[in-house]
Amino acid sequence: MFKRITLFLATNLAVLALVSIVMAIFGVNPSTNAGLLVVAALFGFGGSLISLLMSKWVALRTTGAQVIAQPRNETERWLLATVQRQAQAAGIGMPDVAVYDAPEINAFATGANRNKALVAVSTGLLRSMNQDEAEAVLGHEVSHVANGDMVTMALLQGVLNTFVIVLARVVGRVVDGYLSGGRNNGGGGLAYFAIVFVLEMVFGLFASLIAMWFSRRREFRADTGGARLAGREKMIAALERLALNHGQSTLPTQIQAFGIAGGIPQGVKRLLMSHPPLEERIQALRNARLDEGSVRQGVVA
Repeated sequence: MFKRITLFLATNLAVLALVSIVMAIFGVNPSTNAGLLVVAALFGFGGSLISLLMSKWVALRTTGAQVIAQPRNETERWLLATVQRQAQAAGIGMPDVAVYDAPEINAFATGANRNKALVAVSTGLLRSMNQDEAEAVLGHEVSHVANGDMVTMALLQGVLNTFVIVLARVVGRVVDGYLSGGRNNGGGGLAYFAIVFVLEMVFGLFASLIAMWFSRRREFRADTGGARLAGREKMIAALERLALNHGQSTLPTQIQAFGIAGGIPQGVKRLLMSHPPLEERIQALRNARLDEGSVRQGVVA
């Protein structure tokens, strides 16, 4: 918990420092519409891009994952060989491969550069899955890297953050002016900041719905990529094995969306889930058209 709080504070301080420097250099006035857009973009993209650049370091620190530099046993040698083979088939650089101690069946991929990414698996996965199933999970994570999902997610989050910040303040000025009878058209009062706070919460919820919708779509795509790299039946068997998790995940919040396992969605909460239900993923994979002979094109496209 202390590590997570420290990383959260460090990221926000870095964003504030970046915004302050850029505003000072270019003389940006946040009270104008153009200045507001610039500041919103700096805050919106600053946090997501800094998180992306720090993603490997944060993932290793928060999960305690150990990168395999020299394999110590047959399992680690198999992990390295499998990821290397899949990375070559997907047309990306060899990712770092790590193992982290966790009871559930899970794995994740992260990194700002598709040629210098990180793929990590849990000890629970190594204990519970056979090699065919584990190979499919690795293919799923390698497909995330090849598809550039980490970068795309960061850019999408940056755009959404920017719009939330701008819309909350523009609408806030209108509402504050209306409530004050036109006396506070420029905003700036206590009521204005309270209105902006509420609007950011509301618009932020809609932004989260969009981000999670995209996250669910890329899971289907990564499943298809894993099937191309390892085989359809292996990928289906791996997803069926994941049902034993019962939605459990010990991954830190900031990287849960990049794991292969998600929670169990119920009702409206499903709209805020980063992963689709396993039964839907399995059915989509059974119905998918796979070109087994064109692995690289299938994963990247």
